[in-house]
Parts: sequence; C-alpha cells; structure tokens
Amino acid sequence: MKAARYSRFGGPEVLEIVDLPDPHPGPGEVRVAVRAAGVNASDWKKRKGLMDEELPQTLGHEAAGVVDELGEGVTDVAVGDRVFGFSSEGAAQAELVVLSHYAPVPPSLDFAGAAALPAAIETATRALDQLGVGSGGTLLVNGASGSVGSAAVQLAVVRGARVIGTASPANHEYLRSLGAEPVAYGEGLTERVRALAADGVDLALDVAGSGVLPELIGLAGGAAHVITVADFAGAQEHGVRFSRGDAGRAVHALGEIGELIESGRFSLPVAQTFPLAEVAEAHRVSERGRARGKLVLLVG
Repeated sequence: MKAARYSRFGGPEVLEIVDLPDPHPGPGEVRVAVRAAGVNASDWKKRKGLMDEELPQTLGHEAAGVVDELGEGVTDVAVGDRVFGFSSEGAAQAELVVLSHYAPVPPSLDFAGAAALPAAIETATRALDQLGVGSGGTLLVNGASGSVGSAAVQLAVVRGARVIGTASPANHEYLRSLGAEPVAYGEGLTERVRALAADGVDLALDVAGSGVLPELIGLAGGAAHVITVADFAGAQEHGVRFSRGDAGRAVHALGEIGELIESGRFSLPVAQTFPLAEVAEAHRVSERGRARGKLVLLVG
C-alpha cells in the first residue's frame, strides 16, 4: 500500500509517498480501505522533530473509509461498512489503515466530513469531561473558531453550558451560529469577557495556546478551573492541567456524535481537501494556521 512517511526531520519537503506492507487488524480492530484522512497540527510538529524522535515515521491518527478486513471478535461492523475512527499506529494517511476505535459514518456525511471528526471531537470531549462542563455553568473557550475549539463550543452548548469564545472579529458571526458569545482575543481580553460575565466564568478551556493562561485563571477563579490542550509550558508554569490523550481518550465521543450531527446540533466544516500525493501542501497550509475548519487528505 502507499502511505505518507518521512525519514528525516525538516520542512514539508521531507514528506514522501512510499510503499509499505499492508497492515492487518488485531483482536477488536478493523482494517479500512481509506477514503479520507484528517490532517492535524501534531503531524507537522512531529515532522519538524518537536514531539517525537522516532524515524522513519508514518502519519495520521484519524481516517474514514470502507471496512475490508475484520479482526478477531469484531461483530459490530461488517466488511463493506462505512466507518471512521482512530489509528493507534499513527498511520492513517495511507491506502489502508487499522482502526482501533471506530463508529459508523453518520448518514449525512461524506468520507471527508467523517475523517474530520475523530481528533477534534475526542480532544474537545476529553477536555469538557475533565473540566466537568455541564448545564448552568459558563465556559470560556480560548481559540473557539478552529476545529477543536468549535467542537468544544458545540458540545458544551449541547450539555447546557453558556459559552463565551475568543476569536478574531472575522469569525464572530461563525461563533454566534454555533451558540457562543464571541469576544476578540488580545490585549483587554479580561475586560471584554467581564463585560459579558461580570463575575467571570466558571471554567475555561485553552485551545489556542496563545499565552493567556494567567487571564483565564483570573477569570475562572483559579488554576483548578482551567485546562489547556495547547500550552504545555504554560500549564507547568501556572499550575494548569494539560490535557493529553495518553491519560485516557474520550473515545465514547465517536459513537455519540452521529446523533448530534443528524439532529443538526453539531457540524465540523472541512476547510480544504488535498490528494494524498499533495500531503506536503496540506502541511504547509496547516502550519500557517489560518484554516477555519479541518484539512483532509483524499485517498483512493
């Protein structure tokens, strides 16, 4: 099978499409003929050597496609079913992938739309679970217009929370459409949030990693009420919890999202698609960080 890989760290030019042996599923897993695979910031961070020292390395943790081989004990899907989910091997940007956690593709979505979901909804759900977001409280989401941020906004609204979200003014109408009250980020953030919530907020989630943890701590009444998924150094400095998947993933989000999508309570736009052969260009766009919505590779 063909797969995206790099054998040295560097810019997008180190990415190659190579031939690798076909994978096979273990117990409880399925193999999927990939139709689409999501692109995440972690991909280019790993490619630059910022996260993982292993070489060579394949890419991609989320995919959607058609089941073509079942692992031992799998009874909830059949060969030919459309599914989306996670590759624990980090090898989803390929023609074939083994998914360790998966769910049926929601009927109204195409493969690109389904491949956009796993990382964003799992990250958002995990952070909301860890914060204890529920009905009646006010949540501040810093970086609310990106894929993880917009997922967090919508899932918090479904839980009954009031949501205030930071974004550039160009994205404020988008945040309103998701059910959030928008504020601009940057200097004066605390005052703008307090204009909407005089007593501050109950909880805060930092998705942007833009160095505002002290402000979020002040608005939420202490570091214990703040979680970041993007600012590891700041979390250590300010005593804020850094949410990461190796502490336990919220894979229950995969099976729950379909109902929300079909009932019109959740959507995650695909900003741009690229053929697998153009994975380097997808990395360039991802690294610029300006896409509203998800970047997706199309395979097959």
